[in-house]
This record gives sequence, structure tokens and C-alpha cells, in this order.
Amino acid sequence: MNSEVPGVEHRDTQYFGYYAMLQHQQNMLQDNVRTSTYRSSILLNGPKSFKDKLVMDVGAGSGILSYFAVQAGAKKVYAVEASGMAKKMKKLVDSAEKGKNEFLKNKIEVINAKIEDPNLPIPKVDTIISEPIGVLLFHERMLESYIYARDHYLKPGGALFPSKGNIYLAPFTDAVLWTETMAKARFWEQPSFYGVDLTALYKDARDEMFGMPVVGHFDPHSLITTPSVFDTYEVDFSKVTVSDLQDITIPFQWTSQYTGLMHGIAGWFDLVFAPPPYDKPQTEDLGTTLIMSTSPSAERTHWQQVRFLFKEPLAINANQNIRGWMRCVVNDMRSYTIYVEVTVNDSEVLSKPEAITKENGATFADIGDTSNPLLRRGVWELHEQTYNYSYTPGVVSDHKPEYSCLYEPENRLDNPLYPTNNVDYGQMNVMDNYEDFVN
Repeated sequence: MNSEVPGVEHRDTQYFGYYAMLQHQQNMLQDNVRTSTYRSSILLNGPKSFKDKLVMDVGAGSGILSYFAVQAGAKKVYAVEASGMAKKMKKLVDSAEKGKNEFLKNKIEVINAKIEDPNLPIPKVDTIISEPIGVLLFHERMLESYIYARDHYLKPGGALFPSKGNIYLAPFTDAVLWTETMAKARFWEQPSFYGVDLTALYKDARDEMFGMPVVGHFDPHSLITTPSVFDTYEVDFSKVTVSDLQDITIPFQWTSQYTGLMHGIAGWFDLVFAPPPYDKPQTEDLGTTLIMSTSPSAERTHWQQVRFLFKEPLAINANQNIRGWMRCVVNDMRSYTIYVEVTVNDSEVLSKPEAITKENGATFADIGDTSNPLLRRGVWELHEQTYNYSYTPGVVSDHKPEYSCLYEPENRLDNPLYPTNNVDYGQMNVMDNYEDFVN
């Protein structure tokens, strides 16, 4: 792509206006998985990473992480918040002088600025905490600010909470979602809508509807294969650079567990909260590592999951290889443009993701689909999200793959080495291990 990186400044007024509202802060605070995991990671690592330490909270919002840091024994917290929420946070902090939250007294300095602003009154700190995460980990581009803070304000060997993110991609099937999306586009297929022929806009409508990432929780049984920890794309916050975050290519290769139709690619992430050192194995007990999952089989979070629908589903056979890549390039909407190429043809030579430019990116998805029936391409703008809330867990207590139009190979059905799909996804909540630290 063009070496000129799109800026975000023109979006700041709208972006920070959104986060200056208490209702949006409340939405995040009431995400129990998010809030309790952050609190647990801070309190459990208090003795080594927070007690008597200087701490910075990047994009502090309501200040909840700063308050947790004080509870963990921080000497002082610099809470950096660019939105008008900084004034509300300061109001809460100042209430310590009036007998409310007295534990915060003289502990927190609220700084109403962007972390990238020059000459901020912040010394080098021992620990940085932040919640810079968006859909698919990197939407909203706050991770760049987190890494900027690390590069400019963190002491050598300092702590980062969170310390790592792991992105997961997986092929999925969902005929209902695909049909609903197609139905929206077919509105523009009408030759006489109140006497007006709309069909000239039908292709544009298809491109638009299928170019919108679908955010929402979905049934984990709809996954054609389930990624393992070996299939993750790791973003190590102690090592990644700002430029690394601005152009990300995620290669993938899966083996289908079922025969069915692949309607697109699903994505989610894990967050890892680990104490330092990050550049070598820990040889002693330096703290506690926690992992928070946003997968479809974990307890729900406000991040949910995201799905990228193909305009044309791809037929998949059980045990067939599925391979390709996803390239994510920053745009000027505080988000990313997503390019995907996927094939089930083992002899297919995939195109090079780095060959996409601003000039050919818009037509990337239109090349090759009709000439190669085993190849699919797509382009999505991650900020142009639509939402789907149709999935309710537990409605089908004894789910079988065929309920999702996925079909096991016959040689597996009677093989004792392949038990029937009776996993209780309700028991796969990663946070159950930390329930004692929620309150």
C-alpha cells in the first residue's frame, strides 16, 4: 500500500465525543468478563508490578483501571484521557477530599490529553495499564497509542497489562445470515419500485451489504473447524511496533472437519495479562498470568465476535485443506480495510498480499472469482459494521452438526476415535478459573 499512513486526527472529535459519554463507559464497565479480568490481573500482580510503583493508564476513560492500580498499592497513577471523560474522572477522584473513595486521595493525577501530545508532565513509569482493544483486537487504532506510551514512558523491563493479544480466524457456515444479507441486497433488484427501476444499483447493494463486517455473538457449532492455540496470530505488546500494527497480514491454513458451505471467515481474540520479563522465560514466581477469551464458546463480552461474509459461499469437503491470507491495512476512519483471499485448491498459487495497492484494492474482490470456482476474495471496511444478535445459547441442548448444515464424513460416524459432538460449550468459560477474584 501507499507508504503514507492515514491519520486519525479528523476523527478525534467524534471518537472522543463518544467516549466522553457515561452511557458508553457504563457499557464497558458492565462487561463483567472485561472488568473482572483486568481487576484480577492487577490485584494478583500487585506485589511485583504495582505496589509502590509509578503507573500510567493510557486512555483511562472512567478511570476504573487507575482505581484498581491504587487498590493494588500503586504509589501514583497518571491517568491519561483525551476525551471529556477526564473531567468526570477528576470529579470522582476529587471526591476523595470529601470522604468518598478516600483510598484515592493524592494517588491519581488526571491528564486531559492524547498520549502523543508533546511535553506531558509524566515521568518514566514502572507499569502501563490500558484497555486499547477494539473488534478483532485492533479496530479503533488505540493499540498504536498503547505502543507509543510504551516507547516513550515505560522504564526498561517495565510491565504491560495487557501484555499480548492473540487473533483467531476460522471458517464458518451460516445460511440464515447469508440469506438475510442477500435479501437486503435483493431489494435493489426490483424493476418497478413505485414505478422506478432500481436494478442499476443491485450490484452496488450486494457489494455494500456483503462488505459490512457482521459483529455479534454466534453459535460455535457453526465453525467448520475450530482453531487451536497453534493457529493464532500473536501480537506481543512488548515487541510490536506502531508500523507493524498499521499493516498486518495473517496467513491461515485449516483442515475442514465437515462437508458443507463456507459462508465466510469469523474472527475473535484472546488477551494475555502477564508480568515481566517479556524477553526471556520466567525462572521464578514473578506474578500471575491471566487469559481472557472473546471466542464464541467463552462467556460473552462487549467485543463479541466478527464475521466476514463471502458474496458467494465456497463448497467444502470434509478433510479438505483451506488456505489463504487476511491483510489488514489502517484507514483514515480509525479502523482497517480487510482483504481476504482463500482457496481449497491445493495447487492454487495465491496472490501476494503485499501486491494490493490503493489503486487496485477496490477491484481486488472482483478478480478471479468467476474464472476459478475454488477461490474466493473479499474486501471489508472494519468500521462499517452491521450487527446480528440472533444467537441464543442453550436453545438446542443436544446439537448435531447437521443442524448447522455441516456433515461429518461417514467413516467418522461409527469410529470410536471420533466421539459425537456433545461438547458443553457453556462449560468452556475461561474466566471460571478466576471467579474468586471478581468481587
